[in-house]
Amino acid sequence: MKFDPLPLDGAYVVTREPHADERGSFARMWSSAEFAEHGLAAIIVECSLSVTPRRGTLRGLHYQLPPHDEAKYVTCVQGSLWDVIVDLRDDSPTYRRWHGMPLSGEELSALYVPEGFAHGFLTLSDDVVVLYQMSAPHVADAATGIRWDDPAFAIDWPEPPLMVGVRDQGFPDYEQSHG
Repeated sequence: MKFDPLPLDGAYVVTREPHADERGSFARMWSSAEFAEHGLAAIIVECSLSVTPRRGTLRGLHYQLPPHDEAKYVTCVQGSLWDVIVDLRDDSPTYRRWHGMPLSGEELSALYVPEGFAHGFLTLSDDVVVLYQMSAPHVADAATGIRWDDPAFAIDWPEPPLMVGVRDQGFPDYEQSHG
């Protein structure tokens, strides 16, 4: 696997190196040793699958409050999406900055999202399937988010969303909730 740092402190794009023959291809999706070598959370506590049938659906931007914050390893296994992360760590040199990038089932790239980041995506095709691997368990009382269109971050989405969940629409302005 190849680990390339992103412009946000501690975030990486991870590219798998497939081996192909007449049967198809094979690629390692996870190696705790390789993650640890790069100083990244190398423990997977939970794994989840997101299935989104419609193009233009926005999910996020979600995170868990300390002490339940989690690192995420996000892979689009089918379809395509625009993935966005936002650094919410007060002590980070990239605090309040965001990064967006495409992920697709055709490519072998994934996104490593450090603890203290919000994460979300906009589907760019129908029938998108996303695999999440997390370093901490889900804790409902610690789960929260920031609005996809919050002016505090001015995220430049590639197209306007056609569908945003009620919960995701209801997150308060970041400035209001974090003063």
